[in-house]
Amino acid sequence: MNMTPKAVDQVEILTLQDNYIDITATDNTEVVTRAIPLKEGEIRASIVAEHGFSALVTTSSQGRSRCLLFDFGFSEDGAARNVKTLGVDLTKIEAAVLSHGHSDHTGGMKALGALAGGRKTPLFVHPAAFKSPRYLKMGPALRVNFPKLTKEMVEEAGFTPVATSEPRLILDDTVLFLGEIPRKTDFERGFPIAYWEDGGTEKWDAIEDDTSIVMNVRNRGLVILSGCAHAGIVNTVRHAVEVTGIDKIHAVMGGFHLSGPLFEPIIERTTEELMRMKPDYVVPMHCTGRKAIMAMEGAMGKAFLLNMAGTKTTFRAA
Repeated sequence: MNMTPKAVDQVEILTLQDNYIDITATDNTEVVTRAIPLKEGEIRASIVAEHGFSALVTTSSQGRSRCLLFDFGFSEDGAARNVKTLGVDLTKIEAAVLSHGHSDHTGGMKALGALAGGRKTPLFVHPAAFKSPRYLKMGPALRVNFPKLTKEMVEEAGFTPVATSEPRLILDDTVLFLGEIPRKTDFERGFPIAYWEDGGTEKWDAIEDDTSIVMNVRNRGLVILSGCAHAGIVNTVRHAVEVTGIDKIHAVMGGFHLSGPLFEPIIERTTEELMRMKPDYVVPMHCTGRKAIMAMEGAMGKAFLLNMAGTKTTFRAA
C-alpha cells in the first residue's frame, strides 16, 4: 500500500498539552516558538502542564491552510484552559484524530469540542479505541481502570467518529492517518501490564488502536506525530516510510512511551534505531520520560528539540 501525503510548504504543531512547562525559556529558534502567556500585558497567566497530550496541527500550501486537532489531553479542562490562554481559535479545525483510547488523550474531549463549536467534526480513530473495560494490572490485587470511551461520548462532545484500522489520507490528502501499526521490531513489545475484558474474559491489551499522523514537508521529508507510540516509535516510523514510500525523515515527534522500569531497558536501543534513520529533528514528549529524553538529548545533539506545553514547532519547506 502506498499513500503519499501531498507535499506542503509548512507544518505547524502547537502543543496544547504536554507534561512539561517552563515559561522562562528563551530558546526560540526558526523552528521552536515558546509561549509567552501574558494577560492584558501582565505576567499573570501560565500554561498548564499535565500528564496528557493534545496538539493543533496546521498544514499550509500555496496560501491555503488546513487544520486538525490531535488528541484532547488528560483533565476535563487542562487543554481547554491552555487554548484560552494562548488565544487559539478551535472553530477553524476541519478534522480531529485520536491516537488511542487512553484517558490522558481523551479527557478533555468535551471541553475542546465545545470550543470547536460542536459542529460534528469528523474524528478519525481506530475501532479498538472503544474497547472496554481496559485497565492496568499493577499487582495480583490491584487493578487500575481506564475511563470508558464510547462512540456516544464522542458524538456528545461534538465529533463524528470515523473508525478505521487502515491508513487514510485526510484534509485534502495533506495528512495521513496511519491506522494500525504492525509490530515488527524485536524490542518494542507493548505494555505488559495492559489488559481488557472481552465478554468477561481477560485478555492482554495490545493497544492496537495506537496510531500516528504523518505529513510531508516539501523537499524536507516526513513529519511523524505520535500520541504514545504504544506500537513502538521505531515501528511507527518504519510503517510511515512503508505506507508513504518516502524514506527521508524530517521530524519524529510525540510520546515514545519509554518511562518507568518496564520501558527504560529499551531507551538505548530505541535511540540508536532512531539515529540510524537520520531524522533532522527528534522531539520526544509526554510519556517518553525524563531518562529517555535526557539520553536522546545527549546522543542527538542539534537534532534534539525540547518540547513543552504551549510550544509551537514549525517545519518549513526547503
